[in-house]
Amino acid sequence: MMSEKYKTPDKTRIGHVHLKVSDIDKSLKFYRDILGFKVTERIADQAVFLSAGGYHHHIALNTWNSKGAGKASRSGVGLFHAAILYPERKDLAAILRRLYNENYPLTGAADHGVSEALYLDDPDGNGIELYWDKPREDWPQNKDGSLSMYTRSLSLEDLLRA
Repeated sequence: MMSEKYKTPDKTRIGHVHLKVSDIDKSLKFYRDILGFKVTERIADQAVFLSAGGYHHHIALNTWNSKGAGKASRSGVGLFHAAILYPERKDLAAILRRLYNENYPLTGAADHGVSEALYLDDPDGNGIELYWDKPREDWPQNKDGSLSMYTRSLSLEDLLRA
């Protein structure tokens, strides 16, 4: 029997996402060429590590067990989506413009009260969320202080004016 309830340290963060992909070059066209991540290391056609801002890697891609495989299943177990946090609303607007310019399709967009998010799939069908967090003081709360997140329509036209 456990004597104390463990609490994850407050400053703990998700460090990176490592995805199985079918083709490194096809994935690089999305993560590097469209989303703008920089390659920090590449291992032939087997793996690549990408970063924003000089970190060793935020995203890793590999074909070790998935080269040439079909797209990720929407109905099976596994990753629902990987989320990429942008520092400001204007940055989310800039990537939306980039996606429009590249004719890259969105699968959704939402205002969650705490954040605004764009949803899309990478070339292998992995779900990707691109979002920014609203200021904490604006997060919706219940009377007891707990969060009261929601999913509402996000005006893409309003976002593009940011």
